[in-house]
Amino acid sequence: MSIHVEVPAISEALGTGQACGTFGELLQGALADPQVDFLVTLPIEAGSTARFRYDRRTTDIRVVPGDRKKARSLARSMLTVRGFRGGGELHVDTDLPIGKGLASSSADLVATAWAVGRALGELPTPGEIEELMRRIEPSDGVMYPGTVAFRHRDVRLLEHLGHLPDMTIVGVDEGGSVDTVAFNRGHRRFSDSARQEYQRLLDTLRVAVPAGDTAEIGHVASRSAAMHQRMHPKRMLRDVLGICGAVGGLGVVTAHSGTMLGILLDEADPDYTAKLGKAIGECSALAGGSHLFRTARPARRPM
Repeated sequence: MSIHVEVPAISEALGTGQACGTFGELLQGALADPQVDFLVTLPIEAGSTARFRYDRRTTDIRVVPGDRKKARSLARSMLTVRGFRGGGELHVDTDLPIGKGLASSSADLVATAWAVGRALGELPTPGEIEELMRRIEPSDGVMYPGTVAFRHRDVRLLEHLGHLPDMTIVGVDEGGSVDTVAFNRGHRRFSDSARQEYQRLLDTLRVAVPAGDTAEIGHVASRSAAMHQRMHPKRMLRDVLGICGAVGGLGVVTAHSGTMLGILLDEADPDYTAKLGKAIGECSALAGGSHLFRTARPARRPM
């Protein structure tokens, strides 16, 4: 990352940034070659917004809310790397629930990076954001537009897959929260056969995502959810799979290291409205409520 010399005449500058969350993962597992853990993102329209006001007259960075310490750390790192000695004020807002597996922390950090970059006059590249986030925590890959295969543990892009078709996720929450950082510290053992299946599922998404093949996308999501049961079981998975089959959904997606499960519905389906109503009713009866999310459209993916 290059170093930029601060222009003394600029005492204040304001920048904003936005980043989407991801409803769990379409696929999460490990590959045989290379031997890396990976996930495939499911970007949603919900996300985080950051506003940063740079002030060269102070070295302190005030963050609102005060518990966004990781966002403050990233903002400070950006200022240091780019040769700015000042500080400022950072506001972070999100409509993503925290600790549920929807990439709330990653969205906060990516939005912060865009905001600070705009305030300083030069946006960081996704690769630069990876480098910054690598020092803080594992990441879901939401610094990249579209759906990506991402090495979340070492915060590196595996590959771009394309943009998802318009889908709705009818979600349920099993309750509680999961510390993603702590979860990713644990060692996961994958058999050779599991690694081979994860490779086949990723190969399926390589074709299905750019083709807009929602049936195959749903199949991969459901299979990944089932394979992950031995590592982080979802007590509602069997019931949600049953509801998905009954309403004619595409498949079930889970927050592999979170608490959410969701039924995927194709918005282009002629029976979409009826399926949506039935899925909401059944999921609400099961979990005492439901949550609706939409896949992020390419034109709406902010940076």
